[in-house]
Parts: sequence; structure tokens; C-alpha cells
Amino acid sequence: MKKVLFKKAVFLTSALKTDELPDIELPEIAVVGRSNVGKSSLINHLLRSKTVAKVSSKPGKTQRINYFVIDGSLVLVDLPGYGYAKTSKSLQEEWGVWIDKYLKERGLKLIIFLLDSRRELTIEDRQFIEWAQYINMPLLLILTKGDKLTQSERHASLKRIEGEKTLSGLPPVLYSIKEGKCREALIHEVNKALWD
Repeated sequence: MKKVLFKKAVFLTSALKTDELPDIELPEIAVVGRSNVGKSSLINHLLRSKTVAKVSSKPGKTQRINYFVIDGSLVLVDLPGYGYAKTSKSLQEEWGVWIDKYLKERGLKLIIFLLDSRRELTIEDRQFIEWAQYINMPLLLILTKGDKLTQSERHASLKRIEGEKTLSGLPPVLYSIKEGKCREALIHEVNKALWD
């Protein structure tokens, strides 16, 4: 299969329950992270678009599982962010059930797991990482909002992440939506996960 270049994205569907999930025979990867971690911004940067994924300064904007077909050869999935306190408890529980089911049953090739480079890991972050490692789900760790850090803060952020036992064996990619080389590094890592 040819390398995915992330040149063209087509919105496929928005779903939540299992019977709404698309039946499509393409490799599938998902973007996961806390609310307001920068998932939509990263997806738009990756696809060189400002409108593919809806961006909001308010956490909790993405409330369903959104599917995009990339270059006709890959499905990219944008999952609702977790940990947003203002979302109703019942909706959080509903998301939890369906997203757990989705992650276990879809046969994902990779999870692009986002952490805010300026923040400490939360309990939810650690729980998700441990769960993914327990079921042997491949994770690519992306530290977002790298453009908001000074050089010394970037170094400190990477050092802090490297010191996290939970993240042992997961070398992070520090991502800045202002730097093209970050996009190329991410595309390279995605293709490596897909075809190696």
C-alpha cells in the first residue's frame, strides 16, 4: 500500500453507537486526548485545512465520533475529548461505554494520543495509557501546543514526560501547529505504524 500523504480528507460520518459506525475496509487510526488538548487543531494542521475538524476555545466541542477518509486509503477518527467536567454525568458515562466499545472492537492500527505539553498528566491520562498498554494498543504520543513554550520550557516538558513511568517506551513527538516539520514527523510516524 502506498504512503499516506494527508493531502485530501473527506468527511465520512459522525457516529456514536456501534450500529452507526461505518462499515469500511480501510486501516483506521484514532486521535484521543483530554478536552481542549488540541485534537481538532492538530487534525486541521495535519490536513492543511482550517475547517475539516471544528475548533473551539470551549472544551467539549466534539461530542461524537467523527470519521474522515484520508487520501482514499486511511480512516482518521476524531474522538470526543475526555475529562470535561461541564459535560453531564450521564453523557460522560454514555461516551465512556461507546468509546470503550469502539476502541476494543474496531481493530485500530494506531491511537494518536495527545497530551498538552504545558500540563502534568491527569488521572484520566494515566488510566487511558495503562488501559491501552494492557490491551496492546499501539500508541503514538504527541505533546501539543509546543508553540506556546519557550525553548527551555520545551526541554523541561520533554524531560518531565521522559520521567513518567507510565510513558516508558513511548517517545513523545513535541508538536507545534506553527512548524511544518512537526507535521512531516507525524506523517512519518503514522506511515511507520501502518506499514511496518
